[in-house]
Amino acid sequence: MAIERSPVSVDLALQGGGAHGAFTWGVLDRLLQEPWFRIDGISGTSAGAMNGAVLVSALASGGRANARTALEGFWRSVAEAATFSPFRRTPLDALLGRWTLDTSPVYLFTDLVARVVSPYDFGPGINPLADVLAGHVAFDALERSPVKLFVTATNVHTGQGRVFSNARITPAVLLASACLPTLFQAVEIDGEPYWDGGYSGNPTITPLVRECGARDTVIVQINPIERPGTPRTAREILNRVNEVSFNAVLLKELRMIALLREVADPGDCEGARWAEMRMHRIASAAMAELDASSKMIAEWPFFCELRDLGRAAAESFLARHAHDLGERSTLDLDSMRQLV
Repeated sequence: MAIERSPVSVDLALQGGGAHGAFTWGVLDRLLQEPWFRIDGISGTSAGAMNGAVLVSALASGGRANARTALEGFWRSVAEAATFSPFRRTPLDALLGRWTLDTSPVYLFTDLVARVVSPYDFGPGINPLADVLAGHVAFDALERSPVKLFVTATNVHTGQGRVFSNARITPAVLLASACLPTLFQAVEIDGEPYWDGGYSGNPTITPLVRECGARDTVIVQINPIERPGTPRTAREILNRVNEVSFNAVLLKELRMIALLREVADPGDCEGARWAEMRMHRIASAAMAELDASSKMIAEWPFFCELRDLGRAAAESFLARHAHDLGERSTLDLDSMRQLV
């Protein structure tokens, strides 16, 4: 159901997480149905960057309806490209409706081999997403789009994140932002090697503060920040280590905002812009129930299930907070400050 309210400019911060990025597709699909929800800028990493690129290029080419169609087409093409992928659920898991690869012999063998064998041992690999991106992102449209897009990749030499904006975003940049170093060789850009942007910003808030006019940022979170219980098995420990590392930079930026809001005079330059940011989050507890191996499942029914979760999460957010946008933060930044 559409919500009546005055237009508001909003930035989006889209996390990466492999196949779990289909959750973000669902969130975007629902938000695009609200004409008052004006997107000023998007910062994305990995799958979040790809969602952002598809959205921004489609908006520039044909508006909101076109963007919704383009996002569905992108995820459908990802599923089709993975039709013959060896990473498939076992027949038993499929029968029981379990979205996991933890019992897949191929996945378990690949996971083990990746710890002792480098992707460089097999010669130049081909990322199947390259052709998918070429078919669904109009890179010339990104350059002329009024919506600012920022994509983060991690420089292998320095360990620092590099943020690419509209005119500098190429297929290589998007592939670099999603380049897992145990699966793919580093992607070279301007003579420098790059890995997944999640190591240095998942996603990066800084360019939204510095270069966008909107003062509201909605984080679409697909990686749990908190998880109850202590990991016990080797796989649980590795999964949690990845979640912690991929959320670390985002948490630091949120803490910075929380601290600057407590400063009597944050100044009149960049400090003031950080302090003025109103932060929001769209997430689903159901995402925390998925194990890390499911990020490699590229089956269309799984994507559709995640899309529906995303739409439901966005619907819930809008029902509770549509009128808070432009007025106040709905993310508890005080709890962020207590973590410093």
